[in-house]
Amino acid sequence: MKHLAAYLLLVAAGNQTPSAEDIKTLLSSVGVEAETERLSALTKSLEGKSIAEVIAEGSTKLASVSGAAVGASAGGAAAVGSAQEAAAEEKVEEKEESDDDMGFGLFD
Repeated sequence: MKHLAAYLLLVAAGNQTPSAEDIKTLLSSVGVEAETERLSALTKSLEGKSIAEVIAEGSTKLASVSGAAVGASAGGAAAVGSAQEAAAEEKVEEKEESDDDMGFGLFD
């Protein structure tokens, strides 16, 4: 993943066809060691392709993924969201109660 991220960063910076050496240089500049085997596999798989082509190819592969898994994960996300909202409401209520425990009011 780090190799692909470095490749995309180099493309975004204007280098349309980054070499393995370009990627190694970028990774080493931030203290990350490049894995030669993975780097060579990445460069071979991207050789002769533009980033737009690669993204379009990946989009078609994602479109073939079953929608059931997406629906299940979205339902789980909704449940997590409602649990977070309930926890936030409890915190708000606790804060209001703590004001009552102070022993004095505005007009005492």
